[in-house]
Parts: sequence; C-alpha cells; structure tokens
Amino acid sequence: MADTHTQDGAGEGIRTFPFPVEHSVGGVGMQVGPMDVGRTWHSDAPLDRVHRIDFHVVMLFDDGPVRHMIDFAEHEARAGDLLWIRPGQVHRFSRSGGYRGTVLTMQPGFLPRATVEATGLYRYDLPPLLRPDGPQLAGLRAALTYLRGEYDDGGAGATLPLSLHTAVLRHSLTAFLLRLAHLAASSEEAARRQGDTTFTLFRDAVERDFATNHSVSAYADALGYSRRTLVRAVRAATGETPKGFIDKRVVLEAKRLLAHTDLPIGRVGAAVGFPDPANFSKFFQLHTGSTPVAFRAELR
Repeated sequence: MADTHTQDGAGEGIRTFPFPVEHSVGGVGMQVGPMDVGRTWHSDAPLDRVHRIDFHVVMLFDDGPVRHMIDFAEHEARAGDLLWIRPGQVHRFSRSGGYRGTVLTMQPGFLPRATVEATGLYRYDLPPLLRPDGPQLAGLRAALTYLRGEYDDGGAGATLPLSLHTAVLRHSLTAFLLRLAHLAASSEEAARRQGDTTFTLFRDAVERDFATNHSVSAYADALGYSRRTLVRAVRAATGETPKGFIDKRVVLEAKRLLAHTDLPIGRVGAAVGFPDPANFSKFFQLHTGSTPVAFRAELR
C-alpha cells in the first residue's frame, strides 16, 4: 500500500492504520490492485509486527501457502483462498512473504447502510479465511476484475465524472461483496455455528456481556435454558464447553487491549471482568501460557 499517516496505538511498534484515502484513485473510499511483498500501509512500520486497521481488507491469493495472523489466530491461505479482515481486528503479515494476488481495501462509510447490512460487513463471528469452490471462485474473480477495471477508470483519462464514477464503484463493489458474503455465510464453519438457535443466542449474549459475566449458569438462566441444554448446544456448534467459549472471548479481548493500548495490566483485567489483578494474571497465564506482561513485551 502507499505510505500514509498513522494513529498511535499502544506504545512504540503498535500502530493503528487509517484508510489511506489520499492515495486512492480519484480520492474515493476504496482501493483495489495487485498484492505483493512490496505493499505496506506505512514505510517505517514493518507489517510482520502486530497492528490494527480501521478499514476492511480482502485478499484473494494467487499463490501460497501464506500464514497470516488475525486476532491472534494463525490462518494458512492457499491459492484461490480469500482472507477478510474487518475494522479493528489485530493482525500480522507473515515474514515468509508469498502475498501474490489481488487486495481490496475499503473505508467504513463508503457503502450505504442497507448495503452494509446486506453484505454482513461487520459479522465478526464469520471466519476470516474463505475457501470458495471452482464456480464460486470464478464468480468472485470476475466480479473483482470488473471492479478493478472500474476503479482504474477513475485515473487519468477517466470516462466518467467523479460522482458517476463513485456511484459505479459502489454498485460494482456491492456485487463483489454480496458474492463474498454469501460464501462466508454458507461456509461449513459459519453454517454450523448459525444453525443452532440456542448457540446463536448464547454467542450473542457472550459478545454483549463477557466483560462482566463469566458464569455459564447465569447465561443459561438469562436465556431460559437448562445448563445441560446449553452445554449440549455449544458443544455441538463449537466442539467446546460454554465455559471454554466464554474464556476464549475474554482472552481475545485481553490480548487486544494488551496489544493496542497502554492500559496498565490491572485496568486491562478490570475491563474484562477481573477486578483483582492477580486473578487476571493467573487466568491469562492459564489460558495462554504467558503472563500479561510477557505477552505485551513480546509484541513490542
């Protein structure tokens, strides 16, 4: 990516990168072009270090495998796979390179609300790694190629005034994202998780209350299920226990706060439901094998 200004994240080496709209063709809120090892958000911040972005990134790979970390989980992308990284997610590029294909970036607010809802742009529960079959991949490539052609048409020798060019881009982008959203929603993992109403309600409740409620019984009571029913539904959808699911979400939030804020360890613990810093440190080390202090130091 072209060089752009950054907003400081959590201390030196941790950055939050804004969308580089000033480098877009025509200054529109999206970019699409070739992906290779030379691309970067910022010239003096290596992308093989953990960072955050405040915009959407979709990478369609022509080569691989490439290992890419998103929200502290490693994903291996191969040729024909896509990675969809959403605003606010923590991620890191692989030092091994191999990033070949097409990358699409999009600024929040570029598309109207109805399109955002229809395309599930903020469905953080969906898996970031997508593996389309042959016909799905052909449709995605065709839509992305068309979008790239319209995007490039906004440069020198543009055939449309900026207002019409932007409107065409929004429609072309929507067509691509609708295909992408359908793939994400119909993927095996997403379908399994969405298929059980009990789990879906539990997942949404945890997402809303994990910072203050770590009790499986409390969630079961609030949702009107027996503890046994909840255990059965969560295990069927995820392969883990409700307690394990809650703890995983708490750990993820703690990692995010440790990675991209300068909050003291005690305040990070309090933010995820541990008013006693010692209890938070024990919990974090139990689930990660590292103390909060060591985890933060490793990222810096």
